[in-house]
Amino acid sequence: MEKKWKNMSLLSICLVILTALFVLLSSNTAQFSDSNLQLQVTDDGFMRYVPSTPQFTMEPPLSENGSSVRGVTFSSGDTKISGLLRIPERDVEKPVPGIVLLPGATVTKESEQGLAKYLATLGFATLTLDQRNFGMIDIQGDLSIFLKGGVPVEHEMANDALLAAEILQSLPEIDPNDIIYAGESNGARFAIIACALDPKARGVLAISTCGYDTDSAIASGRLQNAEAIRFYKSIDPDAYLSKIPNRTLVMIHSQNDPIIPLELAEQTYDKASVPKVMHVVLCSKHGYCREMNSFLEKELRAMA
Repeated sequence: MEKKWKNMSLLSICLVILTALFVLLSSNTAQFSDSNLQLQVTDDGFMRYVPSTPQFTMEPPLSENGSSVRGVTFSSGDTKISGLLRIPERDVEKPVPGIVLLPGATVTKESEQGLAKYLATLGFATLTLDQRNFGMIDIQGDLSIFLKGGVPVEHEMANDALLAAEILQSLPEIDPNDIIYAGESNGARFAIIACALDPKARGVLAISTCGYDTDSAIASGRLQNAEAIRFYKSIDPDAYLSKIPNRTLVMIHSQNDPIIPLELAEQTYDKASVPKVMHVVLCSKHGYCREMNSFLEKELRAMA
């Protein structure tokens, strides 16, 4: 019974709260416009990205553990986003594949460098972001913003990831045709969405994550308000899985994940179309662990 309640808390409680909130909020169609934001929301609830030329600055590089590391700052909407660019040292001047790396909630770009360093040993450059609110989300607050015609933070976070990919593509050290999105936990949700919105991406690596199963909430009647459905679909990775083929979705999850139970990750994986791969490891940690390394190497090399 306790496990059942935990599963409900991940997917259903927020929907129940949102349903109650609909009574208090206007149901007027939400249309937002921000000349600095490159995302729009379609009538059927999907974000659509309008490619742009990102404006960014880079700090002088520092050498660290066989990599060149430098700070990157870029504008996304009216916000400055900070990132860490890590490029592995190369014996020949040949561009390397790049990864937009999105940490989980509360995790800084510096704290994500353990995974970034390992990816560098595999020959991958990474641009790791400090996500807005350090990856924390407020679904109720974002719904309210959306229904009032504003730009939800979660839409801005997807925009941040897409701009980060464009920065990687503009760098001479990076192969512009070899960009992958990767993330842990909440960051992986945005990685899935960004990959779906970026037809140039080679694929997505999602560690310790799952979607929100919006379709089940609609079918059960927990979600009924048309504009709320439109919003919720726009932030649900499950809704974007059909837009990833013919790229690869790779999911890696711990069998004993204490935050997101394995069965919820499997539920999302089952909704995805091929090509897709899922690996289950035996560590008891939420997020990246060393037991994932062999699968990371195998699947990233297959994508690159």
